[in-house]
Amino acid sequence: MVFLYLQMEKAIIQSPLGTTVIYSDEIGVTKIEVVEEALEISHEIPEKLRDAVLQLQEYFEGKRTHFSFPLHSIGTDFQQKVWDELSKIPFGTTYSYLDLAKKVGDMKAVRGVAAANAKNPLWIVIPCHRVIGSDGSLTGYAGGLWRKKWLLEHEKPSNQKSLFFLF
Repeated sequence: MVFLYLQMEKAIIQSPLGTTVIYSDEIGVTKIEVVEEALEISHEIPEKLRDAVLQLQEYFEGKRTHFSFPLHSIGTDFQQKVWDELSKIPFGTTYSYLDLAKKVGDMKAVRGVAAANAKNPLWIVIPCHRVIGSDGSLTGYAGGLWRKKWLLEHEKPSNQKSLFFLF
């Protein structure tokens, strides 16, 4: 039996939604989570995590709509398929669990899709917050529904009206 050992790195940052912990191995970012407990913010960001930290900060500042740092999500084949489809949901858009099940190729897999969504290891980057109930309701979110609401409002297209009128 062969065991593969990958060195893990970790950075703790403060986001508008709370303390955020980012983990990476030698391949890419493996996990991003928001935690309730108070942790000491990282004074030094490991080299492997600098792009992730910068891009997350830009996202929260409203300057970024997608992420480009290397990822290494670990899950079953089905979870990977769901997470891949989640990654394709455009910024500022929502899908229902049924929409996502159809994208995965099995409209009867709504519960499986919801379970895979709940196990998403890459908070915000794989945008599970963009999945809502078929009736438009905010349903289940591991980070709390208030965070899901905040994220969806953060991504909502601006409602600002044009300053110019065409006659």
